[in-house]
Amino acid sequence: MVSRLDQDEVEGESIGDSRPLYYCAPMVRYSKLPFRNLVRAHGVDVAYSPMIYARNFLESEHARVSEFATHKDDKQTIVQFAANEPEVLAAAAELVYPYSVGVDLNCGCPKSDVRQKGFGSSLLTQPELLADIVRQTRARISDPEYKVSLKIRVNYPLDRTIDLCRKAEAAGVSHLTVHGRTPWMRCEPVDYEAIRTIVDAVSVPVIANGDIRTLDDATKVAAHTGCAGIMAANGLLANPSLFDGGDTTSAQCVRDWLSISANLGVSQAVFHQHLVYMLRDSLTPQQRRLFNELSCRPAVEQFLEPLLRED
Repeated sequence: MVSRLDQDEVEGESIGDSRPLYYCAPMVRYSKLPFRNLVRAHGVDVAYSPMIYARNFLESEHARVSEFATHKDDKQTIVQFAANEPEVLAAAAELVYPYSVGVDLNCGCPKSDVRQKGFGSSLLTQPELLADIVRQTRARISDPEYKVSLKIRVNYPLDRTIDLCRKAEAAGVSHLTVHGRTPWMRCEPVDYEAIRTIVDAVSVPVIANGDIRTLDDATKVAAHTGCAGIMAANGLLANPSLFDGGDTTSAQCVRDWLSISANLGVSQAVFHQHLVYMLRDSLTPQQRRLFNELSCRPAVEQFLEPLLRED
């Protein structure tokens, strides 16, 4: 792990007046150290870890080792936790404080198993609890620059969401990430107007999340909502160089993944799966079928060699 004393801070919540900050969302299995390094090399300012169950993290050395890896190049990482007890998130934040720039509480995951445990989007109906979690976590970490944030989904009537956000703001939340769908929505259009209303209702920075697939999407959503940041998830899986502006994964991005994954010892399954996502829009159906069946790194590199040479 690397101490935060070795990390450079991203100044403020946006890059001057030119653009919002760009965020890589927390993604189960995927937004781990190697992928965080990759997307930061291609325009991402701040990257989230996958969601970690905070109590497991506190009680198990195995969980701490397996769930959160970092090193000196892993700068600007926010560790996301699942928790529903103020003292638990506060204690987890204390553990990761030396190795991160902030912690985030997952208040948006719609998966039934997460909700049934009292985590994720089940917390959206408990604004007082969320405020207490923020307050106690903020009190535990004396550093005012350390982020304590919430990632939420909209909840209708929208007044409920605004009330939650204002209570979190009063408790000392650093920023709010808002996914513009409810927990029960899947492919319905993202409610960017709701995000804009939330931006206008609070003073803390708001990060817009939902269906960001291209840099043009990011630019338009930022202009419409007035948000301080843009967060992408599946869009970055498909194109880790999304914020560089290309419509598909650049050849340089693929080269960088080959290098990063080799240096960090990524498993074959993870190494290959990221490339499956990254190349899906660049390969023909026949090429995809062939590539998906490759089972070892040398075969993958041999397959990629002519594609990368042509670029």
